[in-house]
Amino acid sequence: MADFGLRSYQEEVVERALRRENVIIWLPTGGGKTRAAVYVAKRHLETTSPAKVVVLVNKVHLVEQHFKKEFKPHLGPEYKIEAVSGDSGQKDFFGKVVERSDVVICTAQIVFNALTNMEENAHVELSDITLLIIDECHHTQKEGVYNKIMRHYLEKKLRGEPKLPQILGLTASPGTGGAKILERAVEHVLQICANLDSAIVSTKHCTAELKEKVPRPFKSIHIVDKRAQDPFGDQLKEMMQKIHNFMTLPPDFRLRECGTQEYELDVITLKRRGEKEQNRILAQCALHLREYNDALLINDTLRMMDAYRSLEDFYDTKTDNAIDETDDFLVRLFQDDAVKLRKIAKNSQYENPKMGKLETVLRNQFGPDPESRGILFCKTRKSTRCLNDWVLYNRALQQAGIKAAVLTGAGCGKSHMTQNEQDDTIRKFSQGVLNLLISTSVAEEGLDIPECNLVVRYGLLTNEIAQQQARGRARAQEAEYSMVGQTGGQEVHREHINELLEELTGQAIAKIQEMSPHDFRTKINELQKEALIGSDIADTHKMKKRGRYDASAVQLWCRGCFKSVASGSDIEVIKNMHRVNVNPDFRKHYKLGEQVKIGKTFDDWEPGCKISCNDCNQDWGSEIKYRKIRLPNIAIKYFGLETPEGRMTAEKWKDVTFTVEEFNFEKYAKDNFPDMTID
Repeated sequence: MADFGLRSYQEEVVERALRRENVIIWLPTGGGKTRAAVYVAKRHLETTSPAKVVVLVNKVHLVEQHFKKEFKPHLGPEYKIEAVSGDSGQKDFFGKVVERSDVVICTAQIVFNALTNMEENAHVELSDITLLIIDECHHTQKEGVYNKIMRHYLEKKLRGEPKLPQILGLTASPGTGGAKILERAVEHVLQICANLDSAIVSTKHCTAELKEKVPRPFKSIHIVDKRAQDPFGDQLKEMMQKIHNFMTLPPDFRLRECGTQEYELDVITLKRRGEKEQNRILAQCALHLREYNDALLINDTLRMMDAYRSLEDFYDTKTDNAIDETDDFLVRLFQDDAVKLRKIAKNSQYENPKMGKLETVLRNQFGPDPESRGILFCKTRKSTRCLNDWVLYNRALQQAGIKAAVLTGAGCGKSHMTQNEQDDTIRKFSQGVLNLLISTSVAEEGLDIPECNLVVRYGLLTNEIAQQQARGRARAQEAEYSMVGQTGGQEVHREHINELLEELTGQAIAKIQEMSPHDFRTKINELQKEALIGSDIADTHKMKKRGRYDASAVQLWCRGCFKSVASGSDIEVIKNMHRVNVNPDFRKHYKLGEQVKIGKTFDDWEPGCKISCNDCNQDWGSEIKYRKIRLPNIAIKYFGLETPEGRMTAEKWKDVTFTVEEFNFEKYAKDNFPDMTID
């Protein structure tokens, strides 16, 4: 193993995998789990005939990263390696890709689709694979796609079918699954082991080397007192009270303290209730209260002006779109107090003390050493943009030599980054053109980011896994892991809880590793049988739920104005991805907005313009151009359902209570475009 550059602790954790046992490698972030997996893959390819290695990742950007940084450099000269993601045309011929390759690196969804797609070019069987490597395998739980793949595996295993792949899982922490006591934490980790049909291994004899090579950063917690005065927050609460007075709250409903996550959950529930009851006053007031609550949360974490602009941006979309007295009241309420709010927001006397402390933390690191690199983690994409703006216009931080940029998840929305933008930002950070990334959780897990001197968690309430992964980014010598919180705040409390949960995870794993092989295997088999029985029951329930009503008996109505606009039978699905309305009359109900830009191309479709309700301007989704034909691709979260048993709402298509039929392109083209040439 020496010629491969493995450290002693890596050699120790791969021993059982080299004996063809199913294992989960548990090493901290930066411990070299991927390199260890590449070595196992190499030895597997050398000693197995025929060999077929498939590497599963849970995020698109990790496909290219693992391909370019690890597998291609070490295996490329001798073996054929392919990288396949949802952006790649190869996904439609995945069966052929697997057939002609030695190693395939892909997103897990592609493998799951290939297992269930019976078309010859696309289909694969688990028996086609000899080694299945699962990155960030702690996600193999519940309805996650990793777990769906492993259910295929377990079904075959319990039926006694031969030729199942060897499993190799990689994780920095399986977590405790929310458990607070050892017994429950052991159950959680055992369930992950059962889901992966694997034992969990860690270094026992080389812990000193691991601590030396992956040192824990120095930890600092910075506590600030609450604002002595908060006139901006007080004004927001006064405006919220006026909305409370305007609407009639149901007698059985109680709102908790505003400015909290609990209040946000309450108004989300209240909005859904208003929609279901078609009580527009309740639904719209709840929508606006959520925006005010969001502004309170921003005021607590960022600048007052950030909170003000958040509300201003929201009301810019509402000012000219009022359709009744409720809209008039809500828009006028903000307009009447906007000048007062803005004036308070500009008064530095009332500014957020957390921001001052954050400035000190950053200056202390970058002032003496502008060559430092750091990551500032925050909760939302909006927060990253606000903090980046703050850094850009903060004279002290600019004098300290900070060159910052935002790093968020790739996606289709306006606030998402494209994959190319993500790659470009990371490249500039690696080259030193940038020295501070202001990031959401996307940088916690998996991304190939250089060793950092400073990691700051700001305004975050997360679990112990996210905390460990963020801390693991501080890998430079004498690095600092820092957090800024408020006296008596939830962030500090959560930080301490997470530390205890991290210890509990280690204790749970140690307990499992002490089990005899017989006891461990007996327990795993028991959990696997229970999981499959539970899965079968859940699948039966889902099938019944989806087929509960005939599609033609369900009407879709706009959640903004409650107007009925479509039948369930108008909806068809393209490639299990796009739910489109195939009724040409639907077009008279919506208007077109701005062009959707997603920064990537697809073989058979492209995005069109956003669509919204003609009557109330409620977002509905967007048009797509599928094989030359424009179709409205609607999001169910913007519609309610009128069923034979009453009204309901669904946030995702999987929750609707009727079956959505597959889109038949040839029939649609023939019925609507008889002169069209079908290619």
